[in-house]
Amino acid sequence: MAEDLYLGVDWSAGSWFAVAFDSAGFDHAVVVDEIGELWHRYEERAERVLVDMPIGLIEEGEEGRECDRLARKAVGPRSASIFTPPVREATRKRRYPAAQRVNERKSGRGLSKQAFNISDGIAAVDDLLRNVPEARAAFAESHPEVCFRALAGEPLQHSKRKAGGYAERMRALATFDPDAPAAVQSAAEAAGDAQVAVDDVLDATVLAYTARPGPGELRSLPADPPTDPKGLPMQIVYRAGEPLVEA
Repeated sequence: MAEDLYLGVDWSAGSWFAVAFDSAGFDHAVVVDEIGELWHRYEERAERVLVDMPIGLIEEGEEGRECDRLARKAVGPRSASIFTPPVREATRKRRYPAAQRVNERKSGRGLSKQAFNISDGIAAVDDLLRNVPEARAAFAESHPEVCFRALAGEPLQHSKRKAGGYAERMRALATFDPDAPAAVQSAAEAAGDAQVAVDDVLDATVLAYTARPGPGELRSLPADPPTDPKGLPMQIVYRAGEPLVEA
């Protein structure tokens, strides 16, 4: 019988890059065009899928997601990497001005270009989890910067796109698992000719490490997450021995 898999998934250049671990470590990595295709491929074996994409969305109202506020507090200097996601209706708009108008009308807040740029990915995951209960049970939202912060034991200082930031993150992974550099290299090679940036490989790999059982506990920000109007939890999960922040 095939062993369970633990996946870390990053959205990169309009495709989904997934790193799969089994209980022993790195198993393989793959690039797929659609999140539904990824679920179809792994639904029989995926024990846990951590995706770097907001799950659980605000419909309206000025109050944002508590998980985003706590994540910014946890990562400190890297807080700008935690985007406030659009309201659900805005994720379905194809053009930025229309999405911005909906977001302002529904929440009283503007919409950053960075958040709008991931709207297609947000909507795709939202549709999958609302329509497929089995996927809802396996998927959870995570954030690579929160996961790296948890593994490093202290806030990271540099952008992941800078040499110093790459070194910080590789050091955190290697401290957590001496085999991590080889896993990152294997994941990068598996991407082949796909447009997967080096930092996206790191992001998917740290999510896979977080998903797989290991040192520490799988925790969430907040510890007792609320659900959105569709019943999806608004949380960001990470692995650590102790909570990163107090609610």
